[in-house]
Amino acid sequence: MGNFSKKMKQKYKETNKKSIAVYLILRLLVVISMIFQILMGNFQNAMMCILSLLLFTIPTIVTEKFKIGLPSLLEALIYLFIFSSTILGEINNFYGIIPFWDTLLHTLNGFLCAGIGFSLVDILNQNSKKISLSPIYLVIVAFCFSMTIGILWEFFEFTADNVFKTDMQKDRIVKSISSVELNPNKENNPIKINDIEKTQIHSKDGTITTIDNGYLDIGIIDTMKDLFVNFIGAVIFSIIGFLHVKNREKYKFTEKFIPTKY
Repeated sequence: MGNFSKKMKQKYKETNKKSIAVYLILRLLVVISMIFQILMGNFQNAMMCILSLLLFTIPTIVTEKFKIGLPSLLEALIYLFIFSSTILGEINNFYGIIPFWDTLLHTLNGFLCAGIGFSLVDILNQNSKKISLSPIYLVIVAFCFSMTIGILWEFFEFTADNVFKTDMQKDRIVKSISSVELNPNKENNPIKINDIEKTQIHSKDGTITTIDNGYLDIGIIDTMKDLFVNFIGAVIFSIIGFLHVKNREKYKFTEKFIPTKY
């Protein structure tokens, strides 16, 4: 076992060299962005840059403290996810500029979280003589772990929007709605309104807010879309995890995504 541990440690030291370029480039870009934000007087964004730098240390901490080897591709994906969500998404407003940016990151989040859930159980499965879990069980744990993280994140977005009046659950313009609240008889039969051209909101202070081209959906579509793409990411990794456990020698490509205890 000791010989295997040395081989695995050496293997991941070699593969980590492949991801170090990604790490250094992204770290340099974060530092440049932080300096720029400080010069602009935007200290909130500067703190976001500091947070990104701290998050960049997580893979190293996991590797050194828990003796878990992260494949170079998986490690690079983690760095890219952190950079894309904080620096590009929040500071440079890619969430607003690029329509599919949020969808892409939620899909990747589902993939990575499934990987974390899978690895936690797979490492235990491989390093325990008393436990022998089936591939299906490992996949179910990975999938459920990923979906749970996705749901908890949506809880966080909902709480932030309601308590701090943010807009993390992005609103959308829709052309049609269906609601029982519009039923004049208060019956449980939804009233459908199609081809909505304009919505007006009248406030008590006399302010009239006009929404052109439809009705404003306040977050439910965004939430369900996020959970759906999280589901897709979790399923993709679950398939990779299943193939990895089923036949590690045949499906060598799966090693690029599976952390291993050494």
